[in-house]
Amino acid sequence: MTTNTTLPTLDGAGTIPAYVAKPAGTPRGAIIVIQEIFGVNPGIEKKVEDWAAQGYLAVAHDVFWRQKPGIELDSDIPEQFQEAVGYMMKHDFDLGIQDVEAVIHWIRREQGVAKVGLVGFCMGGKVAYMAAARTDIDASVGYYGVGIDQILGESHAIAKALLLHVPTADGFVSPEAQKAMHAGLDNNPHVTLYDYEGLDHGFAAEHGVRRNEEAAKLADKRTADFFAQHLG
Repeated sequence: MTTNTTLPTLDGAGTIPAYVAKPAGTPRGAIIVIQEIFGVNPGIEKKVEDWAAQGYLAVAHDVFWRQKPGIELDSDIPEQFQEAVGYMMKHDFDLGIQDVEAVIHWIRREQGVAKVGLVGFCMGGKVAYMAAARTDIDASVGYYGVGIDQILGESHAIAKALLLHVPTADGFVSPEAQKAMHAGLDNNPHVTLYDYEGLDHGFAAEHGVRRNEEAAKLADKRTADFFAQHLG
């Protein structure tokens, strides 16, 4: 993993490795990119660079840094996929949200960028939901978030815009879980859910066999328009 920055933790007792890309001019806002379970790998680095090219300060911090800094795995290699699942199972999501808060503070206080969005994938999709419920992030987007149906009790705390991309054939999010998400969130004025019929988990990954080019481009356009609206 190519990290080029370290950020202080919320309590100042540690430092979080991160990959940061800056735009050519004054940032139009900032976007935190939350990795899948595979670390800040080349696909996540590309997403960071793409947001910077669109004028945003973009940051992807190493979510698993407390377990093992620098994880960079390939979802198409079964052994690495299973290794990644192991890191996710041991991840402390509550501490992870504190790290998100630390990144928000760094962006606003150290970089002077007031408006901050967050986009997360897979595990990061759940983090996007949690950030919307637990932090003062300005806008959040989750792609195929896993486990959101288990924390719908937090939805009353969502005060800023949240967009969720939901593939209907997601092998990690059952039809029952998707139904619960719609039932719990469709009437929330801050939340928008987009369904992608017949698509599986990981359809917007930058690299690998999971990517569906047409759907990825549609979801990414919706995300870009969403951030332009709420961070502009």
